[in-house]
Amino acid sequence: MKSGSLYSLQMCIGSTKQHLLLTMSRGSLTWLRFKVAQSMALGSFLLAFSLLQVVTSTCPRSCQCFEKNGKFVRCSGKNLKEIPKDLPADTVTLHLNSNRITKIPSNAFKDLSLLKELDLSKNAIESIDIEAFKGIPEGLKMLDLSSNRIQSVPKEAFSKIKAKIRLSDNPWHCECSLQQIIEELTLDPETVNDFICHSSVQEEYAGQPLIQILDSGINFCNIHQKTTDVAMFITMFGWFTMVISYIVYYVRQNQEDARRHLEYLKSLPSTQITKEFDTISTVL
Repeated sequence: MKSGSLYSLQMCIGSTKQHLLLTMSRGSLTWLRFKVAQSMALGSFLLAFSLLQVVTSTCPRSCQCFEKNGKFVRCSGKNLKEIPKDLPADTVTLHLNSNRITKIPSNAFKDLSLLKELDLSKNAIESIDIEAFKGIPEGLKMLDLSSNRIQSVPKEAFSKIKAKIRLSDNPWHCECSLQQIIEELTLDPETVNDFICHSSVQEEYAGQPLIQILDSGINFCNIHQKTTDVAMFITMFGWFTMVISYIVYYVRQNQEDARRHLEYLKSLPSTQITKEFDTISTVL
C-alpha cells in the first residue's frame, strides 16, 4: 500500500515537472520571438536612418563637401552652367562662385532649410526668376550676387530675403523698380559704393553709384512719373491737333462746295433759285 502511494506521488511529481518544463519552453519561445521582432525593428530603423544620412549628405559630383560650422559645399570654379540639383539638404554654406551660371531658376534652393551663406558671385547670371529664392530660410546671413551680368530683377525675387546682399559690379539699369527693390534690402556696407548705374532713365546718372544718387535726393520714381505725364500730354496734344485740323478742313471743304453751288444757281433763271439762293447765303 505504501509502495503504491509512493509510485503515485512520483508520477504526480514527474507530471508536474513536465508541465513546468513545457510552460517554460513556451515562455522562452515567446520571449525569443519578441527579441527577434525587436531586433528586426531596430535593424529597420538603423537602415532607414543610414539611408536618410546618405540622402542628406550626398555631395554633388562636381563639388567638395566637408564640415566647417556645419555642412560646407564648395562648387567654386567648376565651369558649372547651372545650379546643381542634388545639393545636400543639410548644407549650411554653399559656394557656387566663379562658374558659368547664367540663370537662377525657381525653387533653386527650396530644400536647403539650414542655409546661412550663399555665394553666387563671378558668374554670368543675367536672369533671376520671381521665385528663385522661394524657400530660402530666414536664417540666411549672406547672399552674394556681385560680379554678374544682372541689369534688373523682379521686385518679388528678394521679397523674403532678410540677409545682407552684395549686388556690386553688375550692369544695373537704374530706374524706379530698382530703387524700390533697394529700399527694401540690406546691402552689404563694404560693397555698397560699388553698386554702379551702368545705364539710367536719365543718362546723366549713368556711371554713378546708385546709393549716392538716391542720397542726393533724386527719386527715379518721380522721374518716371514726370516722363509718363509728358508722354500723355504729348499724346493728348497730338489728338487735339488732329481733331482741330479735321474740323477746319471740313468747314473749308463745305464752304467751297457751297460757293460752287451758289455759282451754279446764279447761272439759272432767277425765278427758279430765289429760295435756294437765300438758304445758301445764310449758310455762308
